[in-house]
Amino acid sequence: MRLVNEGRVAGRGWLWLALLLMVMAWVFPPGAEAAGLASGSALSEAPAMVGPGQEAERFVAPDLKREDYPRSRYSSRSVVWVLAQMHLFFAAFVLAVPLFVVFIEWLGVKSGDPRYDDMAHEFMKISMTAYSITALFGGALMLALFVLYPQFMQYMVRVFDSQFLVYALLFFIESVLLYLYYYSWYALRYGNAKWVHLCIGVGLNVAGTSILVMANAWSTFMMAPSGVDISGALTSGNIWEVIRGPLWNPMNLHRFIANVAFGGAIVGAYAAYKFLAARTPAERAHYDWMGYTSNFIAILAFLPLPFAGYWLMAEIYAYSQQMGITAMGGILAWLFIVQAVLIGTILLAANYYLWSGMSRTGGAGAYGWMIKYIAAVLVLSFLVWVTPHSLVLTPAEAAQMGSSSHRWLGPLGLMPAKNVAVNLMLVATFLSFQLYRRSGKEPTVAYAGWLNAVMVAIYFWAVVAIIFSGVYYGYFTNTVYKVGSSVVQVVATLSVILGGVVIDSLLFRGARVVPAVWGQVSTRSQYALFALPVAFTWLMALMGYVRSSMRGNWHVYSVMKDNSADNFIPAIGHAGNMMTLVTLLFLGCILFIFFIASLSEKRQLPPGATVAGEG
Repeated sequence: MRLVNEGRVAGRGWLWLALLLMVMAWVFPPGAEAAGLASGSALSEAPAMVGPGQEAERFVAPDLKREDYPRSRYSSRSVVWVLAQMHLFFAAFVLAVPLFVVFIEWLGVKSGDPRYDDMAHEFMKISMTAYSITALFGGALMLALFVLYPQFMQYMVRVFDSQFLVYALLFFIESVLLYLYYYSWYALRYGNAKWVHLCIGVGLNVAGTSILVMANAWSTFMMAPSGVDISGALTSGNIWEVIRGPLWNPMNLHRFIANVAFGGAIVGAYAAYKFLAARTPAERAHYDWMGYTSNFIAILAFLPLPFAGYWLMAEIYAYSQQMGITAMGGILAWLFIVQAVLIGTILLAANYYLWSGMSRTGGAGAYGWMIKYIAAVLVLSFLVWVTPHSLVLTPAEAAQMGSSSHRWLGPLGLMPAKNVAVNLMLVATFLSFQLYRRSGKEPTVAYAGWLNAVMVAIYFWAVVAIIFSGVYYGYFTNTVYKVGSSVVQVVATLSVILGGVVIDSLLFRGARVVPAVWGQVSTRSQYALFALPVAFTWLMALMGYVRSSMRGNWHVYSVMKDNSADNFIPAIGHAGNMMTLVTLLFLGCILFIFFIASLSEKRQLPPGATVAGEG
């Protein structure tokens, strides 16, 4: 029955895809390109020279008027907003899960422990239902775009040309590999057959990642177009010039890492859900271990994420200072306070889960005294991060305070203070993770003392470098050095992470290991796993809104203007409602997926049969 249901849902996804192709055929009938699409405000074309001795068709971005947009009873932007965000949530999830599932499966082969294989298969089971829903939202999104923004989509299809067909082909390949990978799990489980199965998984991830970077090319083209002139016409016939815009690689890295962290958080919530519903110690142990693994994946991917985001913002500033100022110095600046709250929630929840997890081993007492100091660093850094530079005040309140910025707290609202805060929180989180890993091990190497001393020295140097470069270069030198100080802070934080990994690998060679008692963890810690996907989902919705709003009233920044009824940056209150709506919708769908995944494990007894041990 489960196969039938999944087949039906997948069938609906393909139905949407077929419908999309029909719409494309309607918008771009055969021969339309040869006959020319330009009429009125549509794409205009004229002969142009694209190479020595070559004359080719030239098209430019249309100059749209209000009447060129289809009339809709509802806000076209809101419809596309909801569908696009829901598709991105699910796409991020289904692209991320196979990435770490293949790695876990490989660990199972290497270690010979079948638990890894079972856990990897259970992760894939969750993503199977989500994959079908992803296709449904993707088809609905494309249909909405072609119906509500036909001229814009015509232009995008003309610019990217056959890339859309390559995208559809990759989607087909990914679907085939996904179903082959999941349903051949037990048929290809041992010996050389297992390596065949792993190769299918690698192929699945190659196809999924290719889809990700291809979709990123479209979204980054809208923010920072390349390969076209100011009129929107292609400057060469090379599609690669259009794809590799200045934001493409930063966006690829940022979304790849963020997707893995997001996927880890979602499956962590599934493990917590199952842990709380477990009826036997064996089930509690299995889902406790699954939750720990999920949290490990989410936090490991999350630690470098701020640096990838910093690179993306730096490239945005380099491409257009106006877009950068709109994001971080204009109407959207306050949203970065909300971002700080959400990231702070993620880090506090992750640290609490790690501290709670120390109760699984008997060696936790040796490090328990450090938790209160780590918590103090996290809370103080969090308070600095959420402090705004200026406040929303009435004239009377501003006159009473002297300005909209507090004399003592105002400097904490500047980027140097926030850079110090976020780097200290990352260092503290890694320390919690390191203590958790150490709590169940006792080193036996002769040079253990030296290695510990080096580790302490790295922490001390990193904290001093982060604070000194943030305070001195941030407040007592000119702007050029302020930007440079962030490089020192990133290097210091990464030094702690990389140094910790190397030193611990040397320190615990042949160490005596205290076995962890899986399932021996507080129920409260599971709610920390629920907090992670909620904060992650809200954060993705928030930053998606910020990134799209940077373009202002442009479909394609500086090339194709948006003259629809929605050609303005929505107010923060309205945006907050929309972000909350899509977050709740997604979490509701995820709960449904958890329910479906659990339902497939249940078996109804035949009439008249009784459970063993009863009657």
